[in-house]
Amino acid sequence: MEVFTVENVPLIKEGDDIADIICKNCDLMGNDVVVIASTIVAKAKGMVFKLDDIVAGDEAKILAKKHDLDERFTQAILDRSKEVIIDFPIILVDTNNGHTCIKAGIDDSNVGDGFLADLPEDPDASARMIGEGIEKLTGKKVSVIVTDTNGRAFKIGQTGIAIGVHRIHPIKNWIGKKDLFGKVLQITEEAIADEIAGAANLLMGEGDGGYPVAIVRGLEFYSDDETSIQEMYRPGKEDIIKKGLRCLSKV
Repeated sequence: MEVFTVENVPLIKEGDDIADIICKNCDLMGNDVVVIASTIVAKAKGMVFKLDDIVAGDEAKILAKKHDLDERFTQAILDRSKEVIIDFPIILVDTNNGHTCIKAGIDDSNVGDGFLADLPEDPDASARMIGEGIEKLTGKKVSVIVTDTNGRAFKIGQTGIAIGVHRIHPIKNWIGKKDLFGKVLQITEEAIADEIAGAANLLMGEGDGGYPVAIVRGLEFYSDDETSIQEMYRPGKEDIIKKGLRCLSKV
């Protein structure tokens, strides 16, 4: 496996064609996995906003007081959430696009003073649009992963994760395969999209020297199937962590 960044990606603005920018700055090969930071996808879609345009409601004001936050910011969180799973000591939500994260994934880094960036409204659709654009421009069939950085429930620190995919199944199912000693695997489902996102994030970085696009080469995960990040979201009735957090939030 080889991982490298795409150089000379400019500061993205609304209307920019990310597929075209990638193709102009990188020689892609078939089966490459193109890993793209969600921030530039949101910026290209114009999903950047200012707090001055938001009016806070009563629920947002209560939430803001709990966390000593700008009430307009907490209103922005609520506007982008279908459920607040726990509201203290963190604001953990299910976003409108099905992603579970802190503060609805709203980001104030790399977007300019006074502005905030949303997560892409439909990350799968964004990944598909970029992937189809690349194939049209180059004739190469590639997979695309849109990423964000998330913390983990039981460990310190953030890692890159997948929030949208195109032409790659986010889960590799090992159930029914045998281990080294011939035992049949019963429950192993490998989160390959997250693993690829984490590997790419090592080079993409987080600060002012970061790169918003990386290429992962040498893997054989391209699929002609219709794929979706929803494949890796645990069904609500099976998610015991969320059930426990909901109980905690009522205490």
